[in-house]
Amino acid sequence: MKVATTFFLGGFVGLATITNPLSKIPLFLSLAAGMSEQRSRHEARRACVYALVLLSAFLFAGVAVLETFGISYGALRIAGGITVGLIGHRMLFGTADTLAAGVARGESVAFFPLAMPGIAGPGAIATVIGISTEIAELPSGGVRASAYTATVLSIVATCVVMLGIFLSARLVSRWLGSEGINVISRLTGFLLVCIGVQFVASGVRSFLAGA
Repeated sequence: MKVATTFFLGGFVGLATITNPLSKIPLFLSLAAGMSEQRSRHEARRACVYALVLLSAFLFAGVAVLETFGISYGALRIAGGITVGLIGHRMLFGTADTLAAGVARGESVAFFPLAMPGIAGPGAIATVIGISTEIAELPSGGVRASAYTATVLSIVATCVVMLGIFLSARLVSRWLGSEGINVISRLTGFLLVCIGVQFVASGVRSFLAGA
């Protein structure tokens, strides 16, 4: 139970921070501007299902991919930490997000850009694979199964939160205002930089332990 709780909370906090649901409000509003309410809700639900499948696949296949290409756990954690840190730096210092550029109004936007890279972006994928490397190092099959289950539930919880944000995007945008969304994005960026540093430190420890 302790392992399951740790991986659920760790996975949920990490993914909720890296995906930053509130930062996706402007993206979703711009994509849904020409849609009916029914279609925008349909697209939001499909996007979250796609993201759930993608992140779960990376969780279970991540270690196999590393072994196929001969990538060590330490290298993955360092690379993931750098990726997460760079995303946090971009958010902290206000680089504009242009994922919605060039998307035709009449096309489905559920997979691209909402699910990927909107939800299951490089930071989220790196986070999930990083968790999978930690699970692979657990001592027994039962403990690993518990950790995998808890992490999948954390992915589900993240996608449910994201769906709620999408479905209430217009209301949240009016309540927070542009300044409120900007403040939340900057604070989240700082947290991402901290998470990235932690991943890098964990990777360095793995290298030193294997030296």
